Amino acid sequence: MPSLSQILRDHPPLLLIDAASERIQAGLLAEGSEARWSSRREEAGVGVFECLDELDVDIGSIGAFAFCEGPGSILGIRTSAMALRMWNVLRERPLFAYNALALVARALGRPGATLIADARRGLWHRTALGGPFERVPAAGLSGELVTPEGFRHWDPLPAGTTLTPYDLAALLALPAVAGADLFRATPEPDAFLHQEPSYARWVPQIHRAP
Repeated sequence: MPSLSQILRDHPPLLLIDAASERIQAGLLAEGSEARWSSRREEAGVGVFECLDELDVDIGSIGAFAFCEGPGSILGIRTSAMALRMWNVLRERPLFAYNALALVARALGRPGATLIADARRGLWHRTALGGPFERVPAAGLSGELVTPEGFRHWDPLPAGTTLTPYDLAALLALPAVAGADLFRATPEPDAFLHQEPSYARWVPQIHRAP
């Protein structure tokens, strides 16, 4: 898994899109240049493209794409993924995905901190510095709990959970984050799933009166 620094060295410039939280963020990054960022608090179908307009992005000049694959807003993540797929049809370029909680865990640098985000239906996404990315019930959460600002939750946050900023311009500028192997190449960008969905088989039957 490459680091951000490696991607910027090998495939400049990089267009990064993150629509996992309530605040959509887009950045144009290149090694040796000051990163340019834009953000919006709009729904992803509008906000992502407003950010690109503000950055005046020439998609044809982009050397690689990166996006947040989760956890977070499935609609926002899939909107970003759809745009990346479309642009790569025009010209194929490297695509990279990253996990929001793993990125924040690396930025905090505290082995005892557990990063969480709501996974719905009483379940929570969970990871820690260098640890696995899991989905567990609320009863399985303990210790120091931290969640990024702007990530929606449907159940109340577990008692004692603290918020930490989710500002990519600041997070990715940290050497501990930029140099970490947080990105993975993905030929088909999409939202992260812990497991593939399963569907019940439906057998049609002719209705008959009793």
